[in-house]
Amino acid sequence: MNIRSLTRGDGVVIGAAVLLFIASFLDIYSIDGISSSADLPNAWGSAPLLFSVFLAGIFAAVLIVVARGLPTVPKVAGLDLGQFGIALAVFSAWSALGNIFDPAGGFNNSGQGSGGFGAGTGVILALIATLALAGAAVATPLVPALKGALIGAPRPQAPQPYGAQPAGGYGYPGAQQPGQPYGAQPGQPGQPYGAAQPQQQAAPAPQAAQAPAGSDFSPFWFAVPVPRPLYAEDGSPTPIAELAPGTWYLAVEQRGPGLVAQTQDGRRGVLQDTTGIQRG
Repeated sequence: MNIRSLTRGDGVVIGAAVLLFIASFLDIYSIDGISSSADLPNAWGSAPLLFSVFLAGIFAAVLIVVARGLPTVPKVAGLDLGQFGIALAVFSAWSALGNIFDPAGGFNNSGQGSGGFGAGTGVILALIATLALAGAAVATPLVPALKGALIGAPRPQAPQPYGAQPAGGYGYPGAQQPGQPYGAQPGQPGQPYGAAQPQQQAAPAPQAAQAPAGSDFSPFWFAVPVPRPLYAEDGSPTPIAELAPGTWYLAVEQRGPGLVAQTQDGRRGVLQDTTGIQRG
């Protein structure tokens, strides 16, 4: 059951059902001259009232909420659970209204205790709860305010600037000025891979592997613009890792048009697609 599919109207339905359950333990009628603290019956001592008002309303709320949360709504007698729950909610409210006018079930008209019976706290709260329940059940598909999500989707984390790494983390090419791209010298924008680099830019590199003798390749840090696979150095077609944007990786060797890169856990592989990478 997906609770994120519940609406604000469903929240009102749930709240009304809770209030109805609480009201079932309160007095269903009052008698003149008898203290409210006296041991008067509640809904659990009156089966007609319990089934027609309280349990009908609670079952209606359950059907409505379950129907909203299920991906596929089952049907009962040709009606889906939500529609059946709405009909039951209206019936519960109608029954609660009748009990307000005759809380004692005709006992007051039998000549005993004439003029002494009135609606108790439980019946009054039951009427309020069932009216709210039925109203929310009927109005939710019609009122935009009630159709809003009861539980909002979690907010995504603020996107991290491209290439940003916490100070001291793996692949951190060095300190930089605020707003300056990684790898750029003061006053200069970052340069894509393959562009001429300033001569004064030193290769990062306690971890950098030494280039083979006679080669002019210098290890450098780089970041990819989109996720890209890293393939084994033996030419296997199965990727061994995936390079993710926002992380700096160490290029340790030129391999034709590709680069031999080292990941955070020390694995090495060939990055075949080097287009658009940012050099640190």
